[in-house]
Amino acid sequence: MRKLTKVVILGFPNVGKSTIFNRILREKKSLVHTLPGMTRDQVTALCNLGGKSFILIDTGGFFDSQEDPISTRVKEKAWEAAQEADVILFVFDGKRDLLPVEEELFLSIRKLGKPVFIIVNKIDSPFEESALCDYYRLGERQIIGISAEHKRNLDQLEESLLGVIPSHVKEKEDSEPLKIALVGRINVGKSSLVNFLCGHEKLIVSELPGTTRDSTDTIIRRNGKVYCLIDTAGIRKLSRTKDKKEKAAIIKAKKDIILADVACLIMDAQEFTTQQDSAIARLAHESGKPLVIVLNKWDLITKDERSARDFKDRCYAKMDFVAYSPILFISALTGKRVIKILNLAEQAYFSGCQRIGTSRLNSFLEWINRTHPPVSKKGKKVKIKYITQKGILPPTFTLYTHSRDLLSPAYEIFFVRCLRERFGFIGTSIRLTLKKS
Repeated sequence: MRKLTKVVILGFPNVGKSTIFNRILREKKSLVHTLPGMTRDQVTALCNLGGKSFILIDTGGFFDSQEDPISTRVKEKAWEAAQEADVILFVFDGKRDLLPVEEELFLSIRKLGKPVFIIVNKIDSPFEESALCDYYRLGERQIIGISAEHKRNLDQLEESLLGVIPSHVKEKEDSEPLKIALVGRINVGKSSLVNFLCGHEKLIVSELPGTTRDSTDTIIRRNGKVYCLIDTAGIRKLSRTKDKKEKAAIIKAKKDIILADVACLIMDAQEFTTQQDSAIARLAHESGKPLVIVLNKWDLITKDERSARDFKDRCYAKMDFVAYSPILFISALTGKRVIKILNLAEQAYFSGCQRIGTSRLNSFLEWINRTHPPVSKKGKKVKIKYITQKGILPPTFTLYTHSRDLLSPAYEIFFVRCLRERFGFIGTSIRLTLKKS
């Protein structure tokens, strides 16, 4: 895949960077909140605009705050993004005066020698455009006044942006990345895993709970394959969360499970399986997406020959509804087995996309009718005439029967297990529907 242009959005907190990001991307990906400092890590997305492809990056605000102990690191990450950018959108707040520290920062950014656009946001009407005059002292000829919230003058911004982005010719090996959502409780090591897989500290890692707020995408390439790692905020019960920013982040994390191709549940090997681990696993299960279970911090566990087996048994006993998911023991600190997450996620995804021919399914049905006749909830025998696959992700099968009686829950579990073993389904749930014919 050719190197795409990196467009980075910079500015102080609460100037509307995330709203602009979402408008250009045409989807609500970056978390927007009225409280400042919502975005901490870079939020990255592949963007297609006017027939051109580029990487769009939203950053945390340039600020130091005594209330936010990691604000300095947020600023450092934003500055790193500026240095790696090909094009910079510097956003100001048109509802207030230009701050001296903003002017100083802009002059520092301009010294990087990259195309920089001055975007004055929150210019909601033509009457407010007089506020743009103050920004000409920055030395740029073009000042773009927009209202991201009301979609005002966004076409002018996009036209100017497209003027500096080269066309990207799609090559044969280009492909959509496999989206892997890393989900789990707070402080189980999700961001550390992403940093290890991409080879540097891209995401802020801290012992403070709730460091990751917005979901962040990291695109990596391995052996000719492209992966998008979605680091989500730690999920816990909303009733236990008082911080409004954290509540918004948790809601966003839950949505990311649905939008991903594969969910990867990260748990702490020292304190699994908690009630919240089970709740997150159920979210993934109910979404129908393939699921991989990862036990992090395995290097801190005192092990013997039965350790891995005992941990698996405990995990499946407490979360039997996802017993189809493979379990991987890793250490984000040492990097042991971390790379296998990509292999398992890909295997689970392709398993969830598998389609079984009707003739093969009915050959299986003939065997199961003969050796293990189906039983209804009432204990009566059920005749399944034939079976077809209705869909994928998750694989869904329709059983055509002679009556409306539902299968016994125990028999349905057995039937699904046999399907899984016969056709090699790994890491994906299987759903059955009955239909009278």
